[in-house]
This record gives sequence, C-alpha cells and structure tokens, in this order.
Amino acid sequence: MSVYTTITEEELHNFLSHYQAGTLIKFEGILAGIENTNYFVTTDQGEYVLTLFEQLGWDELPYFLDIMAFLAEHQVPSAHPIADRNGDYLRWLNQKPAALVERLNGSSVDQPTTTQCAALGSALGRMHAMAHQFSGQRQNPRNIHWCQQSIDQLSSQLSSEQQQLLSEELHFQSKTDRENLPQGVIHADLFRDNALFVDEQLTGIIDFYYACNDALLYDLAVTLNDWCISPDGSVDPVRYQSLLDHYQQQRPISGREKESWSAMLRAAALRFWLSRLLDLHFPRAGEMTHTKDPEVFRKILMWHRDHPLSV
Repeated sequence: MSVYTTITEEELHNFLSHYQAGTLIKFEGILAGIENTNYFVTTDQGEYVLTLFEQLGWDELPYFLDIMAFLAEHQVPSAHPIADRNGDYLRWLNQKPAALVERLNGSSVDQPTTTQCAALGSALGRMHAMAHQFSGQRQNPRNIHWCQQSIDQLSSQLSSEQQQLLSEELHFQSKTDRENLPQGVIHADLFRDNALFVDEQLTGIIDFYYACNDALLYDLAVTLNDWCISPDGSVDPVRYQSLLDHYQQQRPISGREKESWSAMLRAAALRFWLSRLLDLHFPRAGEMTHTKDPEVFRKILMWHRDHPLSV
C-alpha cells in the first residue's frame, strides 16, 4: 500500500471531524502494497486505516466497502468500514475518494505455518460458501481481455522467451471454461500481506479492493499460489493440503471444478506475473512505492505447467 498522495495533519483533522472517531494523535504512511495510498491513523478513541483510492472511481467503491461490512457482520474476520456522521463509508480527501476502516489486531506473516494455512483456508471457504448472499456485482477487470491488452503493452519490454511463454499461456487460457464454474464474490488478492494473525489465530482478511465476481475456484488458486509456494516456485505439499482440506470443510469443490483446477492455478499465476511486469516496466510516481518481483510468478506458472495438480 504505497503512498502516492500525501496529506497534511490539518487535512486529516478536517477529515476526521466528519466522524465520531475521536481526535487525531498521530498518523503514518504504509509502504507495503502497490495500488492505493494508505495511512495508519491513531486517535484518542482507537486505531484505523485510512485509504485514499488512486485508481478506483467514486461509483465503484461502495461495492468493496459493502463487501467488507457484509463479511464482518457474517463472522468472516475482516475490517469493518467506519461510517461518517451521515452514515456514509466514503468521503473526499485531497481530491481522492477516501475511506476509514477499523485497524485489526495482528500482523501479516512471511513464512506461514500449516496451522495458519488451515485457518486461512477455513475463512476463505466460509466466505465462498456465503458468496451467493452478497447482491453486489462487479466483473473481474483483470480477465482474459486484460491479459491480452497487458501482453500487447509489454511487448517491447520483454524477451522473445517471455513473449512466447505469455502467448502460449494466453492461448491455453482462452480455451478454459471459467464462466461455467461456480461463481460469486471473490477477494482476488488474498496474499500473505492481506491476512493478519496473532500467533496462529487469524484476526482478519484485509484489502478487498480487487474484489469482484468471478469463479470461486480462481480465488482459491490465487490464494494457494502465495500461501503454499516454496522459494523455487514449487508447491509445498503440506501447506497446500492443509489449506485445501480446511477450505473444503466449508465449501466442497465440485467435480467440474476439480477438472479445472490446474488451469485455474495457471490463470492465477499468469494474472500476477502480468501485473508485476506492468508495475516494473511502467511504474507510477509516488512518495513511497513498492514494486514486487515478477519473476516469482513466472516460476510459479512454469511449475504448474510442468506439474499439473489435482484436488
């Protein structure tokens, strides 16, 4: 959550005056992540996370904030957005849409344990099991058409080997039947830095600003491709089985989904390889920015191509 838009103490004081959130004590920018500007905010009544949205428009944002509220109110650990004095979750700050959400206890993990993978799988399974109850709709903007556009944009920056691999994978993905898999609201970015733990207890899933409606299996693949991967890009079988087993205790995977599992793992790897390549070759300006290594997901994609997994 890099800092692209800076705010002053006076601006933040004025912003907080519209909430029953107390008087500002301190605030600091958050470096981790790449999409929005985020600050930790401490008042005399509590701790919050302030997000200024750099890419998403005002009309798009209620979908994400409503998801967070829905999940928090249905026993899926997540940060509830804070309503202002008018009952709204969204306000303007420094010419950007902005939201204040509760700051959860805990921290992200770099090396997840088997128990932490189990807890995350269970929470994601619960979220997917109730996905049909959430009425909001948003198409996944990072779909197959986005993949093609991204490859076209990157073409002059890539080696011939990279271009060939991307072309082959895009052709493969174009033949998958993702639309006919079970659908619902998905997180779409449930990496290790988007879940908080206190020891082995999951205290919250955060950063829902890539959420959309898509195949539930794809969301599971995105998650496994971060939580269960070894440094060489291979899948760690113990963490993999732990997360998958506890997920299925909440939402069993269907027969059609099992047939598509390997393809979804590859689709998830392709999506994040492309987005990281874009961030690397076409960076956005900001005061504090953090670019992640695209090579990580090239390795993961190659491993899945060579080692198709089954459920």
